[in-house]
Amino acid sequence: MNHNKKIVQKIVSKTKIYIAIIAILLIALCMYNPWLIIPSVIIYIALIAYAYWTNNKRQEELTEHIKSLTFSLDKVAKIALVNSPFPLVIAETNGNLIFRNTKFNQEFANIDINNYLTKILEDVKLEIKNNDKKEKIYDEIQIDKKTYKLYGDYMPLKDEYIITIYFVDDTKLVELESLFEDKDIYIGLIMIDNYEEVIQRIADDEKPQLMAEIEKKLYDWASDYNGLILKSERDTFVCIFEKKYIREIEEKKFDILDIIKEAQASDKMQFTLSIAISNDGTSNLEKYKTAQAALDIVLGRGGDQAVVHEGDKYTFFGGRTQELEKRTKVKARIIAHALEGLITESSKVMIMGHNNSDMDCIGASMGLYRLVKTLNKDAYIVVNPQGENLSTFLQELATDEQYDGIIVDSQTAISNIDDDTLLVIVDTNKKNYVESPELLAKAKKIVVVDHHRRSPDYIESATLTFHEVYASSASELVTELIEYAESAPELNNLEAEALYAGIMMDTKTFTFKTGVRTFEAAAYLRKCGVDIIKVKKWFQSDLDTYNKISNIIGKAELVYDSIAISVYDEEDKESNIVCAKAADELLTISNITASFVLGKMDDKICISGRSIGDINVQVILEKLGGGGHITLAGAQVEGMDMDEVKQELINRINEYFSEQI
Repeated sequence: MNHNKKIVQKIVSKTKIYIAIIAILLIALCMYNPWLIIPSVIIYIALIAYAYWTNNKRQEELTEHIKSLTFSLDKVAKIALVNSPFPLVIAETNGNLIFRNTKFNQEFANIDINNYLTKILEDVKLEIKNNDKKEKIYDEIQIDKKTYKLYGDYMPLKDEYIITIYFVDDTKLVELESLFEDKDIYIGLIMIDNYEEVIQRIADDEKPQLMAEIEKKLYDWASDYNGLILKSERDTFVCIFEKKYIREIEEKKFDILDIIKEAQASDKMQFTLSIAISNDGTSNLEKYKTAQAALDIVLGRGGDQAVVHEGDKYTFFGGRTQELEKRTKVKARIIAHALEGLITESSKVMIMGHNNSDMDCIGASMGLYRLVKTLNKDAYIVVNPQGENLSTFLQELATDEQYDGIIVDSQTAISNIDDDTLLVIVDTNKKNYVESPELLAKAKKIVVVDHHRRSPDYIESATLTFHEVYASSASELVTELIEYAESAPELNNLEAEALYAGIMMDTKTFTFKTGVRTFEAAAYLRKCGVDIIKVKKWFQSDLDTYNKISNIIGKAELVYDSIAISVYDEEDKESNIVCAKAADELLTISNITASFVLGKMDDKICISGRSIGDINVQVILEKLGGGGHITLAGAQVEGMDMDEVKQELINRINEYFSEQI
């Protein structure tokens, strides 16, 4: 009705304007000729009377027309509501159904729809309570075998609300989207890890047959999933799969890794594969490039495994075997020369390891310090001393005047770094695990020297990387760099002993993860004047620490009959060191193949994992945000208490064994 009045008012207002204009014109005529005054008044009065009569008549006709139109629209709306092509229901939010159209009754004739409606109305009521009104009630809701999108609106009615809900059948669109998503292309690279090593050890007449067998296994595997494999180099293949087949490959845990191991050379050497598959990118070229980057991560983790890269997510499979030692030292020689060039071009060098530095970290730093000083550049080692793990060594370092001022904390380093400073990261490749992430962020030139398996959050911006997972320690890698440096640095006794101690610590006195090159590095350091007895004293525990370790061992529990889990729940600033030593000690007990010790460290729970090689502790702890090696790994968990972390660890161990089935 208000709308009708507005229309009439507009008509009347226009008439008034016309009458006013006519009045002005008549006045003008009368001023020009006074004899026209009386005729003008008569005409004007007649005009007003006519306008009044016509306006009333027009208003009556317009009102009747609008009433007729309104009635027709109401009738059409009611017909449209009843015969809507979409299932429609009108209900109160308390569950009372007011109206269901014909399409609704037909669509859900054989379905108990009441349970769905109850849930929908409860959700709408919650939205109203939270003042979160939405046009689309559900993006998708599954009813029977169909998918619907629900649209609706509501209005208040006393204490309840009346809601009108349209059910739009979206099944075909969802199926089409699913089909389109399943057809998404994944591009990957497959590399034979130890191609050179195996080929060199077999007879020439066996090589074609063996490689033909390997390639056939790869082609057969790809054809099982409607994939395509093309050989790009003698040890590298490019593969293409659709997304739906990638899910099947993941369910079978990339069984090609085990299939290839069945192909053995005459001396029983096994081939292993590194596989990286990616769909991260807007074009196939970008996907190929991200697959290349993912392959670098796989190789940095020791090979014999696969990774699927989707967005920011990396999913790893395999990686349960020991890394293969590479006997050639060509890479060490090339890296040594490149590193010397970077040092020479820099104004100064800062050397930084991981947080809570250990002997391997400080040993590698001391070796690099000597290399830098030999090239007549200033060098500083960034360490934030925490606890007793390095106290004995740092106290001895402080007694030697030639090392005055070389140990600096993070804040000092940050305030002194400039664009021409070279930052060398040792014993870690993770961005957030370095001693000072802020210092890393400010550095323009970065070198990484590490032996840990590469994680997805590795330092990508490094100018130079010496990353060898087969190595026992960062100290072993630095020793090789010193051996092959053109500047021929001469290690003094303390520096050689620090490097030797680093190797000893990570190999548990040359027991774990030692290869030919490990002993060669140790022999070189021994020639430099290492006092083995002095190094041994650095690792001695006092009686109090030994008692703590004994108590931890006494509380150990076994899972899977051979994995020991224990908890150190005392408030101790040295808890990470105590946990690591306890985990090492647990492995000396017969039938224990792996050990995990949990301890409190500030507001975090630290976990030390050790194994004798049968179980990959790195794969287990990586799922808790940690990393390391097959035989030695660690993690730090935030936001959970000790019991929750312990249960989470057990869950991850269960996952590890379930993936082997």
